[in-house]
Amino acid sequence: MFSVGELVVYPAQGVGRVEKIEEQDLGGAKAVLYIVRILSNNVTLMVPVNNADNVGLRPVSGKGQGQEILSFLEDRSDFTGYSGQNWNRRYREYSDKLKSKDLQDVAYVLKELFLISRDKELSFGERRLMEQAMGLISMELSYALSIDQEEAKSRVEALFADILSPEVQEHDDQEDI
Repeated sequence: MFSVGELVVYPAQGVGRVEKIEEQDLGGAKAVLYIVRILSNNVTLMVPVNNADNVGLRPVSGKGQGQEILSFLEDRSDFTGYSGQNWNRRYREYSDKLKSKDLQDVAYVLKELFLISRDKELSFGERRLMEQAMGLISMELSYALSIDQEEAKSRVEALFADILSPEVQEHDDQEDI
């Protein structure tokens, strides 16, 4: 059970704070609800206490898990590419992973899209999913690692500097000559 003031993560929404725990009458039945305010967009969610685990409400990751996510993002050994998968199938897969309560699933989407962007320009939909994943990852990492969100985003982007920076690629190409 979460307490008032505690930071929590709601899948696909991000980090929020439990503002209240209150009992409400919903359609004739009494329900105890967490009132959670999402910090990034000020949206208020009402989550039934007895259903919180089923919807994926969880505590914010700790420092160790934050470091594990950065290591996971850095490791490219599991990337197989988008070999033949069409965009619709990948979109559904990525959307499901962004709704997961496991932060590593969100990190997977971010890593895949960064690595796909190495080979082709991302479509509008892919860029939108990448921005959503980056927002979710950077916000949670900022709390897990006790840094601001821009610093967290910079750390993630630094892991993919070889993809993001054309100057780095040109420099690498010149060394091969």
